[in-house]
Amino acid sequence: MDQQDLKLKIDQACRTAEEFTKLFYETLDKRRYHISRLYLDTARLIWNGNGVEGKESIQKFLIDLPNSNHLISTLDAQPITSPAVEDQFTFLVKVGGQVKYMDKSMKPFVQTFLITARGEKWKIVSDTFRTQESLDNVNTPS
Repeated sequence: MDQQDLKLKIDQACRTAEEFTKLFYETLDKRRYHISRLYLDTARLIWNGNGVEGKESIQKFLIDLPNSNHLISTLDAQPITSPAVEDQFTFLVKVGGQVKYMDKSMKPFVQTFLITARGEKWKIVSDTFRTQESLDNVNTPS
């Protein structure tokens, strides 16, 4: 792959990441009953250390969470250029921001997606979500 091809893939990854994350968090926060449409049948979710496999199980898991409101502050994407996925567009998307569940206070979170093109739709292959603890709550050696 030459530099021009790589630049085009990076640009596409960034545009796709913006569109995808907007759709994902709007669905998660407002129409969670549709969230399984964004996952491959064989997708895997790791949510704060809890593993869930398959889009129907992922939907059930996410529906059981309290109502949420996500505010995105950082977004990054890169194309996966491995020969194993050369025939399809696949991107790694990293998101950071704040999440509020019902009456709880805002908490920072990070989320990483591996998404792949299926026709005209983007589907999540892998999704890893982690809320972040304040450094005040972490034991540090003296």
